[in-house]
Amino acid sequence: MTEEIKNKLLESAETYHCAHFITNDPVQFPHRYRVKQDIEISGLLTAIMSFGNRKQIVKKANELHYRMGESPYQYVLSRRWEREFPAEDSRSFYRMLSFADFHGYFQRLYAAYREFDSLEDALNTFEGVPMEKLCTFLGVSAKSPQKKLNMFLRWMVRGNSAVDFGLWQTMDCRELIVPLDTHVCRVAHTLGLTETNSFTLTNARCITNALAQIFPDDPCLGDFALFGIGVNREPL
Repeated sequence: MTEEIKNKLLESAETYHCAHFITNDPVQFPHRYRVKQDIEISGLLTAIMSFGNRKQIVKKANELHYRMGESPYQYVLSRRWEREFPAEDSRSFYRMLSFADFHGYFQRLYAAYREFDSLEDALNTFEGVPMEKLCTFLGVSAKSPQKKLNMFLRWMVRGNSAVDFGLWQTMDCRELIVPLDTHVCRVAHTLGLTETNSFTLTNARCITNALAQIFPDDPCLGDFALFGIGVNREPL
């Protein structure tokens, strides 16, 4: 990696890692709350919905948060989701995510909060790095790049940030994996951080390792640089 590329990423991270990022990003939803459990629930469900057209993501996330009301945590504990998101309802709530899918998410969250004070505590009963813990909790594969889940983990774990929350202090920023979306993948490949533009876990780890050469204690800070360069179509 050349000094020119390192300097570009350092400068871009400083430019895009700011509160202004929140306005047009799904992270705006957990930022509505102050209670840890509300932030966890809002963050996880919003991240799971974060694919496709951004306007549609925001529209449906707004609908979900309207249903959950002032406290997603109390909504989970109240079990109102059993009525509003029936387990047998296969209708789409957002794209391929059905009402039944959300019933499953709420059911897992309810079980976690019945036993533990926070989702962080619940995940720490599982083995592995943060992504593996979360995948086990949700019953999904830890062998795919899991962009949405890694984005959620970035929100929860990274501290000293105007964007991310730093709520989960039992997890290490150095164990996070960059959320691999179109912009990140394209820019990383163009800059030579990776030899491929494939959407795989191996490539996500490769990009994360390259970013760790610049941001050794916080590789996912580089996510802001790659995403910002990509979405703003900066010349490379």
